[in-house]
Amino acid sequence: MKRVSLLGSTGSIGRNALKIIKHHPDKYRIVALSAGRNIDLLLGQIDEFSPKAVSVLDEDLASTLRTRLKTNAGIEVYSGIDGFKRMATLDEVDTVISAMTGAAGLAPTYAAVEAGKNIALANKEAMVMAGHLIMGGVKNNKQTVLPIDSEHSAILQSLQGHPREDLRRIILTASGGPFRNMSLQEMKRVTPEQTQEHPTWNMGRKINVDSATLMNKGLEAIEAKWFFDLKMGQIDILIHPQSIVHSMVEYRDGSIIAQMGVPHMITPISYALSYPHHIENDLSPLQLDEIGTLSFEKPDKTRFRCLDLALQAGKIGGSMPAVLNAANEIAVGAFLEGHIGFLQIPMLIEKTMEVHTAYDIQHIEEVMEADSWARHRAEEALKSLRVSK
Repeated sequence: MKRVSLLGSTGSIGRNALKIIKHHPDKYRIVALSAGRNIDLLLGQIDEFSPKAVSVLDEDLASTLRTRLKTNAGIEVYSGIDGFKRMATLDEVDTVISAMTGAAGLAPTYAAVEAGKNIALANKEAMVMAGHLIMGGVKNNKQTVLPIDSEHSAILQSLQGHPREDLRRIILTASGGPFRNMSLQEMKRVTPEQTQEHPTWNMGRKINVDSATLMNKGLEAIEAKWFFDLKMGQIDILIHPQSIVHSMVEYRDGSIIAQMGVPHMITPISYALSYPHHIENDLSPLQLDEIGTLSFEKPDKTRFRCLDLALQAGKIGGSMPAVLNAANEIAVGAFLEGHIGFLQIPMLIEKTMEVHTAYDIQHIEEVMEADSWARHRAEEALKSLRVSK
């Protein structure tokens, strides 16, 4: 029986994780939940899974939650970053599902590492910002950190049974997002609403934008570098619109092992929780005869500049990936609020990266300093990029 703390229970990853846990009550028990602002959904989850403790974004929401809990008055309610860190480090917890979005997930994820918890990681920003600190801590504590991203789960599965020294490269696949065939001229007119119409995956607003710019794939490349101890030159990316092949591993004799499946997050979440076993789910089986054709093409880094910037940041290393991530969060937020256009997202990120001199990261405090610095510089650069109505 794994005793689970779920960080980000009301997001799409969190909701799917709870479906798996509900389907396998003999294997998993929820000890703690954390969420942002969606109190109504969190209350339903509390009623269903009876956690010992919960945490929400701020103290006002925590106060509201305590008032509304009524019959569940024995549940401990916390708030803010300290509350999230507490959920990740409870003595009763042995497994933490880190499914919070953005840099906010770094502190509780790193706290779980320091506390020796096993981690199922969906928060790619944590690995982008502090990958070597996370993996170093996991190695020292002899715990596990397993990926929830479908691409990294595919890599993990494709590595099973093969000597690590035989690996030549990995190939991450990307759907290409909703604007795969758009010209730069057409992209200038993209609206926030259009970015939410992803052809394959159902994700949150920020991640949908990252998928549309291909920043998501760049972040995944940096994440893969740390997860699998790779050099950036060993990571390739292919656009695969059908989203059936979730990623591949090439070995030095030219053999390529791929993991395929229906495009649904239930599969990588359940594998991270049940590793190295595969457990039953209620997804329809993959019918390749109905899919018909699987196609692949190289990404266009000219039209999708965010991907190129992310790969550059990964090669530079040190503090630069944290700067990239922070600038991207500011840029995506500004785009969703209508302050800048779609093609100005990479412009803002590049302006921030250009004025940063990367330095080695030895402590988590240095990561947070780089993040804070980049947010400030991105906000300053934003003033000159306001969209003309």
